[in-house]
Amino acid sequence: MLDLVILSLHFFICFLISVAIWRGPTDVDLPSSSTGTVEKEPDGLILIGKEDDIKKSQRVTAKVNGREIVVFYHEGKFHALDSRCYHEGGPLYLGEIEDINGQACIVCPWHKYKITLETGEGLYEGINPLEPSPTPQWQSKGVKQRIHKVTIDNGNIYVGPPDLSVSFDSDYFADKYKNSGDLSMEK
Repeated sequence: MLDLVILSLHFFICFLISVAIWRGPTDVDLPSSSTGTVEKEPDGLILIGKEDDIKKSQRVTAKVNGREIVVFYHEGKFHALDSRCYHEGGPLYLGEIEDINGQACIVCPWHKYKITLETGEGLYEGINPLEPSPTPQWQSKGVKQRIHKVTIDNGNIYVGPPDLSVSFDSDYFADKYKNSGDLSMEK
């Protein structure tokens, strides 16, 4: 009987944790992203926020033309990419940043897919079975995640609008959740 109580308690706690993760943080959403309106500069750049604020939070989500993006500040650099993982639409803003072979990568919290912040390449660890004693090596799947150009001007962070003439795997989930109204990243 005690085992049943402990098991039930375990499942209940796991359920609460999963709800908290899927709901996501509420303090990183920008006012402009909730209304769908953003400040556009004459050169097409879109104001995301203050440089110091983003440095403090390390990441912020926003909507650019209805598209969810996440801006990361990591090791002195700003990076912007679609906020939904190219694989299954996981919430990249909840992911951890890892260094893989000298490249900063975001790890999707849903399925642990690794994406470089600099280029949007998907990485995987593979072996060459023809080697005498194969050891896993990091390989590129190619660019899978759309990245966005970040510009810093007068203490403000701007993101350039996406060039939609080239498509990426992450576009599917960016379009699927476009104009959804919130950045909670529900599955």
